[in-house]
Amino acid sequence: MTEPSLDTPIQFLQGVGSERAELLAKLGIETVEDLLWHLPRSVLDLTDVRPVNELEEDQLASVCGKVVDLDARTISRGRTISAILLDCGTGFLKGTWFNQPWVIKRFFQGQLLMFSGKPKRRSGKWEMSHPQYQVLEEDLDDPQGVVLPRYSLTEGIKMYQMRRMVRTAVEEYAQLIPDYLPEPFREEHGLLPLAQAVIQMHKPQTMQEYEAGVRRVIFDDLLEFQLGLAMRRRQWTCVDNAPLIKVTAKVDARIRRLFPFDFTEGQDQAIQEIKTDLGSGRAMHRMLQADVGAGKTAIAIYAMLATIAAGKQAVLMAPTELLAVQHWDTINRILNQSRVKRCVLTGSLSSAERKATLEQIASGEQQLIVGTQAVVQKDVQYHDLGLVIIDEQHKFGVMQRAHFTSEANTPHMLVMTATPIPRSLCLTQFGELDISINSELPPGRQPVTTSRISTTPQRKKAWDFLRAQIEAGRQAYIVCPRIDSELEENSRSSAEEVYRKLQKSELASASIGLVHGQMDREERAQIMEQFHQGKIQVLVSTTVVEVGVDVPNATLMVILQADRFGLSQLHQLRGRVGRGIHSGYCFLFSYTESEEALKRLAVMEQTTNGFEIAEADFQARGPGDIFGTRQHGELPLRVADLRRDDDLLQETREIALRLVEKGEFDQPRFAPLKIRVLDRFGQLLDLGQSG
Repeated sequence: MTEPSLDTPIQFLQGVGSERAELLAKLGIETVEDLLWHLPRSVLDLTDVRPVNELEEDQLASVCGKVVDLDARTISRGRTISAILLDCGTGFLKGTWFNQPWVIKRFFQGQLLMFSGKPKRRSGKWEMSHPQYQVLEEDLDDPQGVVLPRYSLTEGIKMYQMRRMVRTAVEEYAQLIPDYLPEPFREEHGLLPLAQAVIQMHKPQTMQEYEAGVRRVIFDDLLEFQLGLAMRRRQWTCVDNAPLIKVTAKVDARIRRLFPFDFTEGQDQAIQEIKTDLGSGRAMHRMLQADVGAGKTAIAIYAMLATIAAGKQAVLMAPTELLAVQHWDTINRILNQSRVKRCVLTGSLSSAERKATLEQIASGEQQLIVGTQAVVQKDVQYHDLGLVIIDEQHKFGVMQRAHFTSEANTPHMLVMTATPIPRSLCLTQFGELDISINSELPPGRQPVTTSRISTTPQRKKAWDFLRAQIEAGRQAYIVCPRIDSELEENSRSSAEEVYRKLQKSELASASIGLVHGQMDREERAQIMEQFHQGKIQVLVSTTVVEVGVDVPNATLMVILQADRFGLSQLHQLRGRVGRGIHSGYCFLFSYTESEEALKRLAVMEQTTNGFEIAEADFQARGPGDIFGTRQHGELPLRVADLRRDDDLLQETREIALRLVEKGEFDQPRFAPLKIRVLDRFGQLLDLGQSG
């Protein structure tokens, strides 16, 4: 008789067969092991479901029933009330929602629901205000006293069929699931054996059993990833071929004299951390987070000049040519009186320009190089590279930092972002890096008042206010979500359309300019310079003004169709105003009625703190959307949710760092776990043979 195996093809599991196996394959389930790891997406807790005739007033309870009536109407002063009536067998229960007209669209006649809340008796009838609700399966015969797993399905497989197949797999195979954690380690951290955890997730008797199983599975998911990051951190920081860069008091004073301002305490703190890394003899791998306007570019320039003073080259890599040029302009202004040799390396250079520039970089003649991904091409040879600064790291693939390293030299690495990053993303996306945070704005930055503009009277007042600002000598930005209107029916917020319209209507008396990313570089630079000089009063643009633009006289930011932007992007745009002696204003034009969009815009009205905004954006949209499209894709986590599992993330990070840094992870008892970590994350994290 064949021994049971987790590798058993799923079609041979009792109750499956070849036809159903083809359907399961659409869910990625091809073996019994795959089915065991097809974990519930949620559970339905029916342990406290009560008949209506056993309800007690103001006592939390759950009730199941079928929708028999739906009612939505407007009451006094524009307020709304939505109501759903459930037939629960032993009586009726009404659920009511005030000022949430969209709720009614989620229900239909005959739908089986569970309401949870505190019931009240009104006019002899039971009612719950704003109850929590869950949709139940039609095949649920007796929703009393059980905890039911709920799985992702595919067409052709019903929930009860999935439950039955999983139950069979659990009963026959779950005990074969290997456990990669040593027993003493499990006991130390209060973890169930893995097989038991999986069983309790699929067949929970209570919510406590289910949650204990979930904790173990999530713990493993996060710990394995954090161990991979810790191994990567050790691989990078333990090399001893990094340049030794000591910043003397004389060098420090010489660098600071170049800046037309004093550094803030936050900038000084970040600089001190960077100086310590540069002088340690080990390769720096640090991320600099700064709020909008907190001066991260100045910190980067300081680090590059310190490196150049030690006789090394420094590189700053930006994700787009536009951002690279903006950095170049800033560096040129700061280094106007400096003898530092510097150049730009982007894809738009002519063949002759590129060849000459590459020769100067290879000879060491060029000390400071600013560029796009062109700086990591194979034909770029550095003379003596000491520091690499990568701006907006999330827009690059994880592997790109490795392009700068060699057996002979590992340059120091500083990655930067002007988009504050939620804590849990810092510990995963950038978990192998040390973190410096600068949230302190320079003195003199003015407060920015933010308002959502959604009605015709509000729009009229907003344009009146803008004209008054212009007449008072101020300047304004008007940001549009796209360049032209050719690809979309609704063209009212395309930059070119807005530019043409404003010249004939609201801002006919003002000097208006247009700038966007598809313009010729010289033309764009010319318009930006006219805006800097005040010759252009209103700048209509796309998001090219999101970073790197500093016009102190600009006090008003108008963002059209603001609901199309993420919170972090709105915060970046708002950071363009309030940079001078006058207060700043940000108007968020929006016509949406989307509940989610309105919540996002409300956050912008409530706070100007970039770190608070990043957390709110993360909670609303999740990790996949915070940075937009990323070359390295989604986080490679199977079951963990960074929004939900933040505490467990912190715990597993601390454990992983301790195990790796103290060498415990290299002991034989952890060998199975190390093999698993390398199998899951070795290629993604470029761990090579470090294990």
